[in-house]
Amino acid sequence: MTAPVKMYTSAFCPYCTRAERLLDAKGVTNIEKIRVDLDPDQKVEMMQKTGRRTVPQIYVGSTHVGGFDDLYALDQAGKLDPLLNGA
Repeated sequence: MTAPVKMYTSAFCPYCTRAERLLDAKGVTNIEKIRVDLDPDQKVEMMQKTGRRTVPQIYVGSTHVGGFDDLYALDQAGKLDPLLNGA
């Protein structure tokens, strides 16, 4: 059982696609996607929560991971799997 993953995203976002591929490779089958390009209120909420303006913004459980580069760095450091497994 993996921790729930939420990703603020938009259409035509190559880093969003890369993040999805990495999470898919880790066995994450269900990502709650929030399209900030379709709902400006969600973008405002994302910026208030994360302090960032760019997508993707990724949460694993209640932990704000950040964008794709942050997700990739977490994986390279061996810390993504424990986070996904709820440790």
